[in-house]
Amino acid sequence: MNNLERLPMSLSLSMAAFALAASISPGPVNIVALGSGARHGLRASLKHAVGATLGFCLLLVIVGLGVHELLLRWPLIGWALHWGGVVFLLYMAWKLAADQGELGSQTEQRAPSAWQGAAMQWLSPKAWLAAVAGVGAYTGGEQQLLWLFSWIYGPICFVSIASWAWAGSVIRQYLGNPRHLRWFNRTLAGLLVASALYLILG
Repeated sequence: MNNLERLPMSLSLSMAAFALAASISPGPVNIVALGSGARHGLRASLKHAVGATLGFCLLLVIVGLGVHELLLRWPLIGWALHWGGVVFLLYMAWKLAADQGELGSQTEQRAPSAWQGAAMQWLSPKAWLAAVAGVGAYTGGEQQLLWLFSWIYGPICFVSIASWAWAGSVIRQYLGNPRHLRWFNRTLAGLLVASALYLILG
């Protein structure tokens, strides 16, 4: 801990800036948070934000401990993650597109769970790129720096995803008409399909 206390404040601020830029920018996890906020409200959507945050922090740690080298040695694992991400994005897009937009209905449709949030991070190329780039830029193989980076990243990641859910909850008041909400959901579904196509063609 003493070694961490001697680290320059500028390093922590730089880590925080990286975490904010990577977490707040649009991506599949944030798109789902936005749609969940609009469909289910902020409170119900926080499970997704918590799960996505914990999922990313775990991903960050295992990347820092060397799992990216395992992916280089066993490309089949990377292939499975890649296509798993495509399938999962298309599944989430289908769920959004199939939603009928009835805010007050007693359907079985539920807000994305914490497990879904975590899974989206593990299947998101954006999350993997952020983890690999962040570890490469800030830890240099030092485990103390990795833990510091993870502790800084966690709260920023949560607030960023929750902000998208909050934005959705604000939009919710303008989506009382089921037709409007259906169009909103299908727009988000289209963005997820576009993300999946990027994985396929990119």
